[in-house]
Amino acid sequence: MIRELIPEDAIRVLEIYKMGLDSRNATFETDVPLWADWDLKYLKHSRFVFIDKGQIVGWIALSPVSTRKVYKGVAEISVYVDTNTLGKGIGSKLMEKVIYSSEKQGIWTLYSSIFPENTATLKLHKKFGFRVIGTLEKIAQLDGKWRDTILLERRNRKVGVD
Repeated sequence: MIRELIPEDAIRVLEIYKMGLDSRNATFETDVPLWADWDLKYLKHSRFVFIDKGQIVGWIALSPVSTRKVYKGVAEISVYVDTNTLGKGIGSKLMEKVIYSSEKQGIWTLYSSIFPENTATLKLHKKFGFRVIGTLEKIAQLDGKWRDTILLERRNRKVGVD
């Protein structure tokens, strides 16, 4: 079951985020933020959790790529799944839901930056029409090691952009 993310989900959402941090293949971040900081980072719409057997096992949310008004329709996607439930289609169901929601909210471009080693997440994005637009080589360090990221975007064809 998928439902909107609510503040009471904070502890579990951050636990799943920490799993991504611990993998060292989901983000350059190394510390779990306070809920207030997490909440400020993401748009108020298009935040969802996936619940299986009464427990949150994944979440998805969008963050703005810029504070400039001209980029109000461009959002970065974050999707995290409990590492104990990988490979069960949870990411796909969350992605489908957030794409639909984002289009209703007038988002015209979804953007993502993914480590090349994170092949499952790359495959997930490509499954939903994201295309590779480039590679940022040695863009930042994680644990003292320079890492690349692959940039992907998905355009919303319903708002008249090509």
